[in-house]
Amino acid sequence: MSLYTTPVLNINLKKLIKNFELLKKLSAPATAAAVIKDDAYGLGAVEVAKTLYTAGCRHFFVAHGAEGAVIRPVAPEAEIFVLQGIGEDSLEFFKKARLTPVICSPVVLSFWHQNQIAGIKPAIQVETGLNRLGFTREDLEQLSPEELNSFSYVLSHLSSADEPAHFMNERQLTNFQTIKNRFFKNTPATLSASDGVFLNKEFHFNLTRLGAAMYGINTAPYRENQMQNIIELKAPVLQVKPLKKGEFVGYSATYRAPVDMKIAIVSIGYGDGLPRSLSNHGKVVFYQDNHPVFCPILGRVSMDNVICDVTNLKDIKAGDFAYLINDDQTLDDLARDASTIAYELISNIGKNPRFIKSYTR
Repeated sequence: MSLYTTPVLNINLKKLIKNFELLKKLSAPATAAAVIKDDAYGLGAVEVAKTLYTAGCRHFFVAHGAEGAVIRPVAPEAEIFVLQGIGEDSLEFFKKARLTPVICSPVVLSFWHQNQIAGIKPAIQVETGLNRLGFTREDLEQLSPEELNSFSYVLSHLSSADEPAHFMNERQLTNFQTIKNRFFKNTPATLSASDGVFLNKEFHFNLTRLGAAMYGINTAPYRENQMQNIIELKAPVLQVKPLKKGEFVGYSATYRAPVDMKIAIVSIGYGDGLPRSLSNHGKVVFYQDNHPVFCPILGRVSMDNVICDVTNLKDIKAGDFAYLINDDQTLDDLARDASTIAYELISNIGKNPRFIKSYTR
Protein backbone atom coordinates (compact mmCIF):
# COMPACT_ATOMS: atom_id res chain seq x y z
CA MET A 1 0.00 0.00 0.00
CA SER A 2 1.31 3.45 -0.95
CA LEU A 3 0.55 6.10 1.67
CA TYR A 4 1.82 9.66 1.91
CA THR A 5 1.20 11.91 4.90
CA THR A 6 2.93 15.08 3.60
CA PRO A 7 1.83 17.65 0.99
CA VAL A 8 3.72 17.59 -2.30
CA LEU A 9 4.68 20.68 -4.32
CA ASN A 10 5.91 20.28 -7.89
CA ILE A 11 7.30 23.14 -9.98
CA ASN A 12 7.36 22.61 -13.73
CA LEU A 13 10.56 24.25 -14.98
CA LYS A 14 9.78 23.40 -18.62
CA LYS A 15 6.66 25.56 -18.42
CA LEU A 16 8.63 28.26 -16.59
CA ILE A 17 10.97 28.50 -19.58
CA LYS A 18 8.02 28.72 -21.98
CA ASN A 19 6.51 31.55 -19.92
CA PHE A 20 9.85 33.37 -19.86
CA GLU A 21 10.28 32.99 -23.61
CA LEU A 22 6.78 34.31 -24.33
CA LEU A 23 7.28 37.33 -22.07
CA LYS A 24 10.69 37.90 -23.62
CA LYS A 25 9.06 37.94 -27.06
CA LEU A 26 6.38 40.38 -25.89
CA SER A 27 9.08 42.60 -24.36
CA ALA A 28 11.29 42.75 -27.46
CA PRO A 29 13.32 44.69 -28.37
CA ALA A 30 13.74 45.38 -24.64
CA THR A 31 15.93 42.98 -22.68
CA ALA A 32 14.02 40.55 -20.45
CA ALA A 33 15.19 40.25 -16.84
CA ALA A 34 13.93 37.70 -14.31
CA VAL A 35 12.74 38.69 -10.84
CA ILE A 36 13.60 35.91 -8.39
CA LYS A 37 13.26 37.72 -5.08
CA ASP A 38 11.75 35.99 -2.05
CA ASP A 39 13.34 32.66 -3.07
CA ALA A 40 11.81 33.00 -6.55
CA TYR A 41 8.39 33.70 -5.01
CA GLY A 42 8.95 30.67 -2.79
CA LEU A 43 9.62 28.24 -5.63
CA GLY A 44 13.38 27.91 -5.14
CA ALA A 45 15.72 30.69 -6.32
CA VAL A 46 18.65 28.42 -7.14
CA GLU A 47 16.62 26.04 -9.30
CA VAL A 48 14.77 28.87 -11.02
CA ALA A 49 17.89 30.96 -11.64
CA LYS A 50 19.83 27.99 -12.96
CA THR A 51 16.99 27.10 -15.32
CA LEU A 52 16.59 30.63 -16.65
CA TYR A 53 20.33 31.19 -16.94
CA THR A 54 20.58 28.04 -19.06
CA ALA A 55 17.71 29.43 -21.16
CA GLY A 56 19.75 32.57 -21.82
CA CYS A 57 18.64 35.03 -19.13
CA ARG A 58 21.51 37.30 -18.09
CA HIS A 59 19.76 39.87 -15.90
CA PHE A 60 18.18 39.04 -12.54
CA PHE A 61 16.51 41.08 -9.81
CA VAL A 62 16.41 40.12 -6.13
CA ALA A 63 15.29 42.05 -3.05
CA HIS A 64 18.29 41.60 -0.75
CA GLY A 65 22.01 41.07 -1.08
CA ALA A 66 21.84 37.67 0.59
CA GLU A 67 19.44 36.50 -2.13
CA GLY A 68 21.83 37.61 -4.83
CA ALA A 69 24.73 35.78 -3.22
CA VAL A 70 22.72 32.55 -3.20
CA ILE A 71 22.16 32.55 -6.96
CA ARG A 72 25.55 33.86 -8.07
CA PRO A 73 27.10 30.35 -8.38
CA VAL A 74 24.42 29.26 -10.88
CA ALA A 75 24.41 32.56 -12.82
CA PRO A 76 28.14 33.33 -13.01
CA GLU A 77 28.05 35.92 -15.80
CA ALA A 78 24.68 37.51 -15.08
CA GLU A 79 24.08 40.99 -13.72
CA ILE A 80 22.20 40.66 -10.44
CA PHE A 81 20.37 43.80 -9.28
CA VAL A 82 19.38 44.21 -5.63
CA LEU A 83 16.18 46.23 -5.25
CA GLN A 84 16.44 47.09 -1.55
CA GLY A 85 19.83 48.66 -2.03
CA ILE A 86 23.03 48.22 -0.07
CA GLY A 87 23.87 48.66 3.62
CA GLU A 88 26.27 47.46 6.29
CA ASP A 89 24.35 44.20 6.70
CA SER A 90 24.76 43.29 3.03
CA LEU A 91 28.06 44.90 1.98
CA GLU A 92 30.04 41.66 2.05
CA PHE A 93 27.47 39.94 -0.16
CA PHE A 94 27.88 42.69 -2.75
CA LYS A 95 31.66 42.41 -2.68
CA LYS A 96 31.92 38.64 -2.85
CA ALA A 97 29.05 38.03 -5.28
CA ARG A 98 29.59 41.13 -7.49
CA LEU A 99 26.05 42.40 -7.06
CA THR A 100 24.59 45.62 -8.46
CA PRO A 101 22.70 47.78 -5.95
CA VAL A 102 19.61 49.73 -6.89
CA ILE A 103 20.18 53.05 -5.15
CA CYS A 104 16.74 53.93 -3.82
CA SER A 105 17.32 57.03 -1.67
CA PRO A 106 19.89 59.76 -0.92
CA VAL A 107 20.88 57.94 2.28
CA VAL A 108 21.68 54.75 0.37
CA LEU A 109 23.60 56.79 -2.20
CA SER A 110 25.70 58.30 0.59
CA PHE A 111 26.47 54.81 1.88
CA TRP A 112 27.44 53.73 -1.64
CA HIS A 113 29.82 56.68 -2.03
CA GLN A 114 31.60 55.56 1.13
CA ASN A 115 31.67 51.89 0.13
CA GLN A 116 31.95 51.78 -3.65
CA ILE A 117 32.95 48.47 -5.21
CA ALA A 118 35.29 48.60 -8.18
CA GLY A 119 33.68 47.45 -11.42
CA ILE A 120 30.10 47.82 -10.17
CA LYS A 121 27.90 50.53 -11.66
CA PRO A 122 24.67 50.85 -9.64
CA ALA A 123 21.15 51.52 -10.88
CA ILE A 124 18.98 54.30 -9.46
CA GLN A 125 15.29 54.16 -8.59
CA VAL A 126 13.13 57.25 -9.07
CA GLU A 127 9.70 58.17 -7.77
CA THR A 128 6.96 58.50 -10.41
CA GLY A 129 3.75 58.12 -8.38
CA LEU A 130 3.83 54.89 -6.41
CA ASN A 131 5.34 56.76 -3.44
CA ARG A 132 7.37 53.82 -2.25
CA LEU A 133 11.15 53.72 -2.72
CA GLY A 134 12.84 56.18 -5.05
CA PHE A 135 14.45 59.60 -5.55
CA THR A 136 12.11 62.54 -5.95
CA ARG A 137 12.81 65.25 -8.52
CA GLU A 138 13.92 67.46 -5.66
CA ASP A 139 16.43 64.79 -4.60
CA LEU A 140 17.73 64.50 -8.15
CA GLU A 141 18.25 68.27 -8.38
CA GLN A 142 20.81 67.92 -5.59
CA LEU A 143 23.00 65.47 -7.54
CA SER A 144 25.96 66.59 -9.61
CA PRO A 145 26.22 65.80 -13.34
CA GLU A 146 28.93 63.27 -12.47
CA GLU A 147 26.62 61.50 -10.04
CA LEU A 148 23.72 61.48 -12.50
CA ASN A 149 25.95 59.89 -15.14
CA SER A 150 27.25 57.21 -12.79
CA PHE A 151 24.26 54.85 -13.00
CA SER A 152 23.80 51.82 -15.26
CA TYR A 153 19.98 52.05 -15.29
CA VAL A 154 17.24 54.36 -14.12
CA LEU A 155 14.30 52.42 -12.69
CA SER A 156 10.75 53.04 -11.55
CA HIS A 157 7.72 50.85 -10.83
CA LEU A 158 4.12 51.05 -12.05
CA SER A 159 1.33 50.99 -9.48
CA SER A 160 -1.64 50.02 -11.66
CA ALA A 161 -0.44 48.23 -14.80
CA ASP A 162 -2.90 45.39 -14.20
CA GLU A 163 -5.62 47.88 -15.21
CA PRO A 164 -4.73 49.21 -18.68
CA ALA A 165 -7.17 52.13 -18.54
CA HIS A 166 -6.07 53.27 -15.07
CA PHE A 167 -5.06 56.94 -15.08
CA MET A 168 -1.88 56.18 -13.11
CA ASN A 169 -0.30 54.35 -16.05
CA GLU A 170 -0.10 57.39 -18.31
CA ARG A 171 0.68 59.61 -15.34
CA GLN A 172 3.64 57.50 -14.30
CA LEU A 173 4.84 57.05 -17.87
CA THR A 174 4.83 60.82 -18.37
CA ASN A 175 6.60 61.39 -15.06
CA PHE A 176 9.23 58.76 -15.91
CA GLN A 177 9.85 60.17 -19.38
CA THR A 178 10.18 63.67 -17.94
CA ILE A 179 12.68 62.54 -15.31
CA LYS A 180 14.68 60.51 -17.82
CA ASN A 181 14.87 63.38 -20.32
CA ARG A 182 15.82 65.87 -17.61
CA PHE A 183 18.33 63.86 -15.61
CA PHE A 184 19.19 60.58 -17.39
CA LYS A 185 19.01 61.27 -21.11
CA ASN A 186 21.65 58.69 -22.06
CA THR A 187 20.98 56.15 -19.30
CA PRO A 188 19.13 52.90 -20.09
CA ALA A 189 15.74 52.67 -18.39
CA THR A 190 13.36 50.11 -16.92
CA LEU A 191 9.78 50.84 -15.87
CA SER A 192 7.70 47.69 -16.40
CA ALA A 193 7.37 44.54 -14.34
CA SER A 194 5.26 41.61 -15.61
CA ASP A 195 1.95 43.46 -15.93
CA GLY A 196 3.60 46.36 -17.72
CA VAL A 197 4.75 44.00 -20.46
CA PHE A 198 1.11 43.72 -21.56
CA LEU A 199 0.78 47.47 -21.96
CA ASN A 200 2.02 49.12 -25.14
CA LYS A 201 5.68 49.28 -26.14
CA GLU A 202 6.09 52.78 -24.71
CA PHE A 203 6.24 51.21 -21.27
CA HIS A 204 9.02 48.72 -22.08
CA PHE A 205 12.04 51.03 -22.46
CA ASN A 206 15.35 49.08 -22.42
CA LEU A 207 14.59 46.30 -19.95
CA THR A 208 11.50 44.60 -18.50
CA ARG A 209 11.43 42.85 -15.12
CA LEU A 210 9.58 39.53 -15.37
CA GLY A 211 8.22 38.18 -12.11
CA ALA A 212 4.72 36.96 -11.29
CA ALA A 213 3.61 36.27 -14.86
CA MET A 214 6.67 34.13 -15.42
CA TYR A 215 5.48 31.95 -12.52
CA GLY A 216 2.06 31.53 -14.14
CA ILE A 217 0.11 34.25 -12.30
CA ASN A 218 -2.37 36.23 -14.37
CA THR A 219 -1.00 39.74 -13.89
CA ALA A 220 -3.29 41.07 -16.63
CA PRO A 221 -6.70 39.80 -15.43
CA TYR A 222 -8.56 41.91 -17.98
CA ARG A 223 -7.48 39.34 -20.58
CA GLU A 224 -7.21 35.56 -20.77
CA ASN A 225 -4.07 34.34 -19.04
CA GLN A 226 -1.40 33.65 -21.66
CA MET A 227 0.91 32.06 -19.12
CA GLN A 228 1.08 28.36 -18.35
CA ASN A 229 0.44 27.15 -14.82
CA ILE A 230 3.75 25.85 -13.45
CA ILE A 231 2.62 24.69 -9.98
CA GLU A 232 1.02 21.50 -8.77
CA LEU A 233 0.19 21.32 -5.06
CA LYS A 234 -1.42 18.16 -3.75
CA ALA A 235 -1.99 16.69 -0.30
CA PRO A 236 -2.86 13.14 0.77
CA VAL A 237 -6.11 11.97 2.28
CA LEU A 238 -5.45 10.54 5.75
CA GLN A 239 -8.95 9.29 6.50
CA VAL A 240 -12.40 8.92 4.92
CA LYS A 241 -15.45 8.55 7.14
CA PRO A 242 -19.20 9.18 7.35
CA LEU A 243 -20.65 12.36 8.79
CA LYS A 244 -24.20 12.03 10.08
CA LYS A 245 -26.86 14.67 9.65
CA GLY A 246 -26.65 17.21 12.47
CA GLU A 247 -22.97 16.53 13.27
CA PHE A 248 -20.47 19.40 13.39
CA VAL A 249 -17.11 19.78 11.65
CA GLY A 250 -13.86 21.37 12.81
CA TYR A 251 -12.87 23.99 15.36
CA SER A 252 -15.68 26.16 16.75
CA ALA A 253 -18.24 23.91 15.00
CA THR A 254 -18.73 26.37 12.15
CA TYR A 255 -20.22 23.75 9.81
CA ARG A 256 -23.15 21.42 10.53
CA ALA A 257 -24.11 18.58 8.20
CA PRO A 258 -27.56 19.19 6.67
CA VAL A 259 -27.78 15.55 5.53
CA ASP A 260 -25.78 12.36 5.91
CA MET A 261 -22.45 12.95 4.20
CA LYS A 262 -19.00 11.49 3.55
CA ILE A 263 -15.89 13.49 4.45
CA ALA A 264 -12.16 13.23 3.77
CA ILE A 265 -9.48 14.59 6.09
CA VAL A 266 -6.64 15.99 3.96
CA SER A 267 -3.12 16.57 5.26
CA ILE A 268 -2.62 20.29 4.62
CA GLY A 269 -3.48 23.39 6.62
CA TYR A 270 -2.49 26.92 7.51
CA GLY A 271 0.82 25.60 8.85
CA ASP A 272 1.59 24.81 5.23
CA GLY A 273 0.65 28.28 4.02
CA LEU A 274 -2.95 27.50 3.13
CA PRO A 275 -5.02 30.61 3.98
CA ARG A 276 -7.42 30.20 6.88
CA SER A 277 -9.85 32.32 4.88
CA LEU A 278 -10.61 29.19 2.82
CA SER A 279 -12.60 27.91 5.81
CA ASN A 280 -16.12 26.96 4.63
CA HIS A 281 -15.28 28.64 1.35
CA GLY A 282 -12.48 26.98 -0.63
CA LYS A 283 -12.38 23.64 -2.39
CA VAL A 284 -10.02 20.87 -3.37
CA VAL A 285 -9.97 18.83 -6.57
CA PHE A 286 -10.24 15.05 -6.82
CA TYR A 287 -10.45 13.06 -10.03
CA GLN A 288 -13.13 10.55 -10.94
CA ASP A 289 -13.17 8.86 -14.35
CA ASN A 290 -10.42 11.32 -15.35
CA HIS A 291 -12.69 14.29 -14.69
CA PRO A 292 -12.13 16.92 -11.97
CA VAL A 293 -14.55 16.90 -9.03
CA PHE A 294 -14.48 20.05 -6.89
CA CYS A 295 -15.07 19.21 -3.23
CA PRO A 296 -15.86 21.98 -0.73
CA ILE A 297 -13.76 22.59 2.36
CA LEU A 298 -15.99 22.17 5.43
CA GLY A 299 -15.41 24.01 8.68
CA ARG A 300 -12.24 25.75 9.74
CA VAL A 301 -8.88 25.23 8.07
CA SER A 302 -6.68 23.97 10.90
CA MET A 303 -2.89 23.99 11.19
CA ASP A 304 -2.34 20.60 9.58
CA ASN A 305 -5.66 19.54 8.02
CA VAL A 306 -8.69 20.48 5.98
CA ILE A 307 -11.91 18.50 5.96
CA CYS A 308 -13.65 18.07 2.60
CA ASP A 309 -17.09 16.99 1.42
CA VAL A 310 -16.52 13.92 -0.77
CA THR A 311 -20.10 12.65 -0.70
CA ASN A 312 -20.31 12.63 -4.48
CA LEU A 313 -17.13 10.61 -5.01
CA LYS A 314 -17.66 6.90 -5.59
CA ASP A 315 -14.19 5.61 -4.82
CA ILE A 316 -11.99 7.53 -2.44
CA LYS A 317 -9.64 6.19 0.18
CA ALA A 318 -6.75 7.11 2.44
CA GLY A 319 -3.67 7.69 0.32
CA ASP A 320 -5.52 9.40 -2.54
CA PHE A 321 -4.42 12.94 -3.33
CA ALA A 322 -6.47 16.10 -3.17
CA TYR A 323 -5.22 18.86 -5.48
CA LEU A 324 -5.08 22.41 -4.20
CA ILE A 325 -3.33 23.94 -7.23
CA ASN A 326 -3.07 22.53 -10.74
CA ASP A 327 -4.35 23.25 -14.24
CA ASP A 328 -7.98 22.80 -13.10
CA GLN A 329 -7.66 25.02 -10.01
CA THR A 330 -4.92 27.52 -10.62
CA LEU A 331 -3.04 29.66 -8.17
CA ASP A 332 -5.26 32.59 -9.19
CA ASP A 333 -8.40 30.51 -8.57
CA LEU A 334 -7.30 29.51 -5.07
CA ALA A 335 -6.24 33.06 -4.24
CA ARG A 336 -9.63 34.39 -5.35
CA ASP A 337 -11.44 31.93 -3.08
CA ALA A 338 -9.16 32.97 -0.22
CA SER A 339 -9.83 36.69 -0.86
CA THR A 340 -6.14 37.37 -1.38
CA ILE A 341 -3.76 37.72 -4.33
CA ALA A 342 -1.76 34.98 -5.99
CA TYR A 343 1.50 36.80 -5.16
CA GLU A 344 0.93 36.45 -1.41
CA LEU A 345 -0.34 32.89 -1.71
CA ILE A 346 2.60 31.58 -3.72
CA SER A 347 5.09 33.26 -1.40
CA ASN A 348 3.56 31.70 1.71
CA ILE A 349 3.10 28.27 0.19
CA GLY A 350 6.33 28.00 -1.76
CA LYS A 351 8.72 28.53 1.13
CA ASN A 352 7.08 26.02 3.46
CA PRO A 353 9.70 23.46 4.57
CA ARG A 354 7.08 20.78 5.33
CA PHE A 355 6.39 20.09 1.68
CA ILE A 356 8.01 17.44 -0.43
CA LYS A 357 9.25 19.78 -3.16
CA SER A 358 10.11 18.44 -6.61
CA TYR A 359 10.85 19.84 -10.05
CA THR A 360 9.86 18.81 -13.56
CA ARG A 361 12.80 19.53 -15.82
